Amino acid sequence: MKKLIIRTLFVLTILLMATIAPAQTDETMVSGRVVSSEGGAVPYATVYLKGTTFGTTSDAEGLYHLKAAAGAYTIVATAVGFGQYEAAVELRDGQRTRHTINLEQIDEELDEVVVVSNGVGRVKKSAFNAVALDTKEMYNSTKSLSEALNQLPGMKMREAGGVGSDMQLMLDGFSGKHVKVFIDGVPQEGAGAAMGLNNIPVNYAERIEVYKGVVPVGLGTDAIGGVVNIITDKRTRKWYLDAYYSYGSFNTHKSYINFGQTLKNGLSYGINAFQNYSDNSYYINNYVETWTVTETRTVFDPIDKTDVKRVKRFNDGFHNESVIGKIGVVDKKWADRLMLEFNFSHFYKQIQTGVYQYRVYGQKHRHGYSLIPSVEYRKNHFLTKGLDVRLTANYNYNITQNVDTAARYYNWYGDYYTKSSGGESSYQRSRAKSTNWNATANANYRFGSMHFVTVNHVFSDFQRTTQSYTGTSSVLNSFDIPKVTRKNVTGLSYRIMPSETWNATAFAKYYNQYNKGPVSTSSDGVGNYVLRRRTTEAWGYGAAGTYAPIKDLQAKISYEKAYRLPTTDELFGDDDLEAGKVDLEPEKSDNFNFNLSYGFKFLARHNLYFEGSLIYRDTKDYIKRGIGTYGATEYGIYENHGHVKTKGYNLTLRYTFSHWFNVGGTYNDISARDYETTLAESTAQANIHYKDRLPNTPYRFANIDANFTWNGLGAKGNQLTIGYDNFWQHQFPLYWESIGSSDTKNYVPEQFSHNLNFAYSIQHGRYNISFECRNFTDEKLYDNFSLQKAGRAFYGKIRVHFTKQ
Repeated sequence: MKKLIIRTLFVLTILLMATIAPAQTDETMVSGRVVSSEGGAVPYATVYLKGTTFGTTSDAEGLYHLKAAAGAYTIVATAVGFGQYEAAVELRDGQRTRHTINLEQIDEELDEVVVVSNGVGRVKKSAFNAVALDTKEMYNSTKSLSEALNQLPGMKMREAGGVGSDMQLMLDGFSGKHVKVFIDGVPQEGAGAAMGLNNIPVNYAERIEVYKGVVPVGLGTDAIGGVVNIITDKRTRKWYLDAYYSYGSFNTHKSYINFGQTLKNGLSYGINAFQNYSDNSYYINNYVETWTVTETRTVFDPIDKTDVKRVKRFNDGFHNESVIGKIGVVDKKWADRLMLEFNFSHFYKQIQTGVYQYRVYGQKHRHGYSLIPSVEYRKNHFLTKGLDVRLTANYNYNITQNVDTAARYYNWYGDYYTKSSGGESSYQRSRAKSTNWNATANANYRFGSMHFVTVNHVFSDFQRTTQSYTGTSSVLNSFDIPKVTRKNVTGLSYRIMPSETWNATAFAKYYNQYNKGPVSTSSDGVGNYVLRRRTTEAWGYGAAGTYAPIKDLQAKISYEKAYRLPTTDELFGDDDLEAGKVDLEPEKSDNFNFNLSYGFKFLARHNLYFEGSLIYRDTKDYIKRGIGTYGATEYGIYENHGHVKTKGYNLTLRYTFSHWFNVGGTYNDISARDYETTLAESTAQANIHYKDRLPNTPYRFANIDANFTWNGLGAKGNQLTIGYDNFWQHQFPLYWESIGSSDTKNYVPEQFSHNLNFAYSIQHGRYNISFECRNFTDEKLYDNFSLQKAGRAFYGKIRVHFTKQ
């Protein structure tokens, strides 16, 4: 009965939105026809003026009419199965400018992706609650992909420190493994630390798409929080080069180069390489342990936790290097794109602290590398008209070594004394080998003018074996038993799109996973390991619909019965500071979204865009990470927490004045609360934190960004950009809200950080120089309790960019 009520409400909502009439615009316009490279009309293409909210779609014959204020613009057009088109266009007051748009046919990642407006854009055709970010406007900054994501509604990046530190993405109350990451539709599980989003420069991506809670089958995955899909630039160009170098505080060096060429015969190649290096030698505030060493023993002096010192991090260096080469052919009769790719990445990371900042290490570190060969094949109209296929496969060979052998005990001054036993945390020198096969097959079939069917299958096979070089096993893991995860996710969807006014999608997914690995038989969960196997399967389903009752007003509603399967680390640990739990159940969640967006212009060159989303998640068997101890060692543990409900909203507002100025921001209030009534399933003992917010989880945060652009400063084609952005976060408790006194409770404090950037571009962006000041008010910043991030920092960057279409 519950499911019937849900479906009925969904249908009634879609029908209710279909009762409003369209609106009108003014006279100055650009119009023409959108055609393919073969000369045929491209219906329902999205056409908009870059950096504004002026936009429209072509009709069934490819004709478009776009009304806007007079001025010089860049016109952009996109359509399913075609590459993005950009060209300069000038609109004159009271006149019609004619402009033909020629689109080159390619295969898009998903059939629902069109980024519109400045800054945060709505993925317009999609019925899913999805947002997108055009990263090209950030290419002159030193931001990573994860830092760019902070601008999107509901998104927050949580880092444990500086460059290369451990990082989790949070999306609408879900974080970590609840949120899956893809690059060009390929899952990135097991890709290695060097290819983490906080280590990839923003220049690597053309745009970032985020699907929230309800995920299309084209991204075959088990995610209950949502999906981040990084889209790289796949435009066919005669040649291109994009390169930069930056230097900044804490001896931070970053560099990037991306070049390639496509020959007339269709042969295409490219090289993409980047690196990050930083000492992360910033100052923090912490009390300092001291001691006295005698001939017979070491005596610790009394600790005064109120006597906080300003100390410098000293064992926190990080560097990573990645080289990605690709070669293949494009635009052949038998393949629109066939590309072989090889990725080599390496990282070295010193480990300064444990889970809490008061424990400091002086020599503990981790290093490793990954080798990832892959192949991609795409063909539109494969064997028959309307059938588009995409096949990908990659093999990830990853080596990670954890080293903790120093017989020393350090404090924050860098002083140490020699211990009788090795290991600052737990004596180990281990080598973990991970192998990961991934294969995806996607087929989209369009029949008639409005019907789309998508079938998608993702297969992954992950195996990790670990070898200890210390002569004994780690206190946290068994090194003798391999850890294996084999996963299959299959999806089928049907989409109806009778017009640009509305469309709807229904889908189903099947999940299957096989795991085997070591399980402790000890009461404390450590030691005495045996081999265990388990198989898990589940069915999911969902629906989404969108309706645009009047021009520029769009409403969306979506639902999914979503599942997330436990990962290898959650089940069996990570061979370092994470301990597994083999009896974890899959997380299951009823995810609902409602979204409303509206953009309009006023007084000729002023534009305003508003977007609001309501979020509801009802999650059973929620997997929560906690802290466990074994002797003096603290490690992460996992458990099915029971029943969690997540409710909240995102608000986005953006104002644009012509091509000179834009300002906007997001406000997010999302609360995940414990709805388990008893402490344990087998008892009737009341849960004392029933309806409390989940601990250590941000629930209220906001950001604002503003950009001023002066075109033609110094010479035609030159541009000065001045940007400002900030991030505000409300305080949140480390432990349950209802337990303990508020006066003594540990909180991650409220914080408000500010950044400034200046960029000057010459000859339409060929030569660029930029300067940034991060956290210019020197705020004390924390994403995780007691783990302080960097204070005020300065960076400079030089970039060159050449291309020939």
